[in-house]
Amino acid sequence: MKFWRRIFFEWMYFGSPPWDSGVVPPEVTDFVLHHPPGRAIDLGCGTGTNAIYLAKNGWQVVGVDFSWRALSIARRKSKEQGVKVTFIQDDVSKLSKIDDNFDLVLDIGCFHGLTSFQKRNYIRRLQELLAPEGFFLLYGFIERPANTTAIQPEDIHAIGESMEILEKRVGEDSGRVSAWFLIRKKSNSLIPK
Repeated sequence: MKFWRRIFFEWMYFGSPPWDSGVVPPEVTDFVLHHPPGRAIDLGCGTGTNAIYLAKNGWQVVGVDFSWRALSIARRKSKEQGVKVTFIQDDVSKLSKIDDNFDLVLDIGCFHGLTSFQKRNYIRRLQELLAPEGFFLLYGFIERPANTTAIQPEDIHAIGESMEILEKRVGEDSGRVSAWFLIRKKSNSLIPK
């Protein structure tokens, strides 16, 4: 990640970033209601709202973010709420500090901000980290106005090569088209190169 972009995100966490609502989305609560607890990883976890929610519902959770400030807040919140979440500072396109398998990979607004190269690495690592028949719950912007980022059709195609897209819910967020994707790893899928 570029230096100035990293500084921007760190600086934003000294206030209240607009993307950090502190509210667990209904798509996450619905998933938890219909799936037994297991191991989960929250990529781009920010201040830990969703990771803490999963832990409160019996999941063993790892939260990953590149922002030390966001992770500091997340650690404090999880301690205050009496739940155990492992928070790790790492690059989601590399995940060099993670080698476990997970039943759920959660990404709310992280993947869509990566470069094409980072997205390819992310998808490869995702395939390695997901347990057989594991789920990937993804949220992001899906249409790209000028100078913004989004989940592109080619990203969905790349994900679909080794995973099954079970559901796509299109909506609107702050005037932009967004979508939730529920994706499952195919049990016989090969890891893309």
